[in-house]
Amino acid sequence: MSQHWRNAFSYLAQVVVLGLAMAFVVTYFWPGVVRREAPTVEIREAAPATVQRAAYGPTSYALAVDRASPAVVNINTAKVVTVHSQPFFDDPVFRQFFGDADNLIRPHKRVETSLGSGVIMSEQGYILTNHHVIQGADKIQVSLQDGRITEAKVVGSDPDTDVAVLKIGLKKLPVITLGHSDNLHVGDVVLAIGNPFGVGQTVTMGIVSATGRNKLGINTFENFIQTDAAINPGNSGGALVDAQGNLVGINTAIFSRSGGYQGIGFAIPTSLAKSVMEDILKYGRPVRGWLGVEAQAITPQIARALELGDASGVVVVGVVRGGPAHRAGLQPGDVIVSIDGKKILEAREALLAISSHKPGDQVKLEIRRNGKPRMLVATAIERPARPALTE
Repeated sequence: MSQHWRNAFSYLAQVVVLGLAMAFVVTYFWPGVVRREAPTVEIREAAPATVQRAAYGPTSYALAVDRASPAVVNINTAKVVTVHSQPFFDDPVFRQFFGDADNLIRPHKRVETSLGSGVIMSEQGYILTNHHVIQGADKIQVSLQDGRITEAKVVGSDPDTDVAVLKIGLKKLPVITLGHSDNLHVGDVVLAIGNPFGVGQTVTMGIVSATGRNKLGINTFENFIQTDAAINPGNSGGALVDAQGNLVGINTAIFSRSGGYQGIGFAIPTSLAKSVMEDILKYGRPVRGWLGVEAQAITPQIARALELGDASGVVVVGVVRGGPAHRAGLQPGDVIVSIDGKKILEAREALLAISSHKPGDQVKLEIRRNGKPRMLVATAIERPARPALTE
């Protein structure tokens, strides 16, 4: 290589080295001078929703209502109650001024009416509603959306779940489609259909606010769907349907300080209501297992008192003498860890697990006694009926 090319390459190398050095100095001492190119970030975006008036969707639920509402009925009940005289009518001073006043003193009868809703479950005329809607009624009248009115009779009723089954004799009845309440998720759209305040059939919309609600003190067996769909007096026994018009619950109760809607309503899931209805149609009453045991959750105080290292499970506080649990060897102070292999953390879970059995079923109890694990097997019998309330 000639001396000329050597000099050229040497000069070029010096220029490159000098340029790199200057770039390093500028970048180090004045980083803001050099602009960085933003990194490429890939964001996954949902396809734009197509807004259209459909059977169900973001703009209308009209077809879902059209599908469900014909099977929702209005229920009017009447019962005769005895009104007793006021105590002061028997006061001698009162009698001195007003005489015997027999018409005022003598007990008299009065007719009380109430309103509710129901859902037609079959073409044979069976209707689901709430126990409290028809409790004590002497006459029950059912009004259909198509204008037909007929009397209904009570097939059976269960105060422990607040479910009742009625029967009407009309033909060509609209029937609701049963949904899957166990598949509901918080946030799912639901519609409440009923007869609030007797104004006529009304539809309100909301979402599922929670599932599996219990400890409300409303029923013995509680597994409520909570919703913010407006539910008011008269909605009881009506339908809670999903966005496709399928029945997922029977509207039952509201939480309110004023007696009206405050955004917290409760419905019995169809999985529970259907089970009760099937028992009533088959046996005339709900049939549930019973062991004769009372349990409560283990609080930190109970755990310390019983010297329980592990606070999981429920502690047995009472056993009915001669009952299935007693015969199986269960004792007060035992801790029930699981029933049929399912972990138990609350007393209500134990109640539901036992009552889900039929009389004669074997119930496997995993317990701890004095810190040592044991397995007991009890044979369920039918749960005693709740004592009738005096009117």
